[in-house]
Order: sequence, then C-alpha cells, then structure tokens
Amino acid sequence: MTMFLGTHPSRIDSKGRLSIPAPFRAVLKQKNAGEDASVILRPSHLHACVEGWTADTFSTLSESLMEHDPFSSEFEDLSVSLYADAYPVNCDPEGRISLPKSLKQHASLAGAIVFMGLGRIFQIWSPEAAEKRRQDARKRSKKIGQLSPSHPQKEARG
Repeated sequence: MTMFLGTHPSRIDSKGRLSIPAPFRAVLKQKNAGEDASVILRPSHLHACVEGWTADTFSTLSESLMEHDPFSSEFEDLSVSLYADAYPVNCDPEGRISLPKSLKQHASLAGAIVFMGLGRIFQIWSPEAAEKRRQDARKRSKKIGQLSPSHPQKEARG
C-alpha cells in the first residue's frame, strides 16, 4: 500500500512517545526506499492536529514555494510557515516517535490519540477532535457531492 488509509487509535506513553500504526510505518518505509520509517511532522494550518509527511511529499509541497521571489516577504512568510515548525523524526525499532512539545500543545495531545490517513499524508488528533472532524467532513462532503454536476445521485434525481 502506498497511501495512508484508515483511522487508528494509539496512545502517548509516559515518556512522551507514540507508536505509528504498522500500516503507516509500512508506507513510510516504502516511500523511503526501504530505509527507516522517517517522517516530517508539522502543525496543521487548518486544524488542531499534527500532520505527518514523507520526505518526498513534503519536498513536493515546498516546490511551489520556489515560484516566489526568494527576497520577498511573501517567500519568507511562506518559508517560516512551512519549515520553522516542521520536525523530521525517525521511528525507533518498535515504531515509536517522540512528538516535540510544541506539536503536542498545538493539537492538545496527551494519553489517547488517533491517527487518520488522508492518502498522501496522515494526521494525529485527540480522539474527540478526530471524531468531530470526521463528522464535519462527512457532512460537507455530502453537500459537495450534491452540488457536483457529475455526482451520480444528482443525475439520478434529475
């Protein structure tokens, strides 16, 4: 599998470590050419969660930054926003990582947590916030689907 799929519960242990779900570690190893399961963690711009990126996916994201004048304030703001709070981490042999304190605070993470796959990235949430996010996304997705001209339900209603 080459995508992060599913929702997986986990916990932050007493030493501040959390285990990346085995299916997600497999994707990380595959994307890292069989090397260690490294990941880039950063706070989400949109939600109170932590995002996990493979190095390749993160690199692709940063390519769009190069379209801006490197001496502009726009470039600097985007660079700070993208890189200053990004943390590359490696899994230990048991598949655990340690989250930086700033990321735990951003997402209010302690004790029980939830990993959610979003295809090319994953997110780490508190369980309550994850459930609310999933419910909100489903509601908005239904509305988007009803407005889409190629959506099968809309065509069937005619």
